[in-house]
Amino acid sequence: MSDMERDNCYMRRCFDLARLGLGQVSPNPPVGAVLVYEDQIIGEGYHRRWGAPHAEVEAVASVPEHLRHLIPKATLYVSLEPCCVYGRTPPCTNLILDQGIKRVVVSCLDQSPEVAGRGVALLRAGGVEVRTGVLEDEGRWLVRFRSKWATTGMPWVILKFARTRDGFMGLPERQVWISNPLTLRLVHRWRSELDAIMVATNTALIDNPRLTTRLWPGRSPVRVVLDRRGRLPEKLHLFDGTVPTWVVTEQPARFRGLPVAPIELGFDAPDFAYQLLKELGARRITSLLVEGGSALLHYLIRENCWDEARVFTGNKVLGTGVPAPEVHGRLMDEIHIGDNLLTLWANQVTIHVKQG
Repeated sequence: MSDMERDNCYMRRCFDLARLGLGQVSPNPPVGAVLVYEDQIIGEGYHRRWGAPHAEVEAVASVPEHLRHLIPKATLYVSLEPCCVYGRTPPCTNLILDQGIKRVVVSCLDQSPEVAGRGVALLRAGGVEVRTGVLEDEGRWLVRFRSKWATTGMPWVILKFARTRDGFMGLPERQVWISNPLTLRLVHRWRSELDAIMVATNTALIDNPRLTTRLWPGRSPVRVVLDRRGRLPEKLHLFDGTVPTWVVTEQPARFRGLPVAPIELGFDAPDFAYQLLKELGARRITSLLVEGGSALLHYLIRENCWDEARVFTGNKVLGTGVPAPEVHGRLMDEIHIGDNLLTLWANQVTIHVKQG
């Protein structure tokens, strides 16, 4: 195995470990780390939850006592540039230097303004050989939520909807099931990995959704509902108090006494989408799943306020109804799930976050 193949192999293990932290570490990024000595993994770890030790700390701590003398001779693989600032935990660059590790392999640089290449520079100044850019595109995609939030103050926006074979989302004033039970379970998994989920007034009224992770283990995201005029009745599942729920409205007094947090914004503002995303970002929301309705999805596409789209196409044919949005971007993948086709799209404008 060549050096490049070896580095790629262990970096993929870092990615696998990092994904175990999805939904638990926000607003931090998911990160995995592996310590390797002569093609033997002697330690590995990942960032388990926000405020907990970082991946590098977990990897070093996991090394058995009888192998700890090998740490200075090992190569540390990490999916994201080690941090170099004090936060809830000490800098990982200090740990690496203190442990005497001589070689570090990194997938991508951290886009946080306080890091942005400084971690790598500190390690190199301390005599550490650092290789960057290993499977870089995969590494950047893994931390895309954090990167966008850290550089713009706004969450990564994912549009999710189902469409019929003839291009409709449903019928006016009536709920229509298009996707199948397998795709429904997958959506609940996505919810567990994201910070917030958003719907508009008509979707809340017609579907009365819970927007939780009932079909997948893990925490439910913050629920965000747009209700400009305060039309939603108190009996809706969204107001059951089981999950933090924020209502974006021009009538905040309408929700006094309900287990929700009103967010007052002017819907007629020409930059309403921008204001909304900045407000959510200020509340530490780094990722947002938008599940409808049709007008909201069309609006975000028109305003170019989306980063990713996950579209299910079912076998049902309606002949008429609510037109599904047209997504124009980079087609990332197509996946058959039973009788549904899942297409994954990325906005060409935001797919690559500039490296520092």
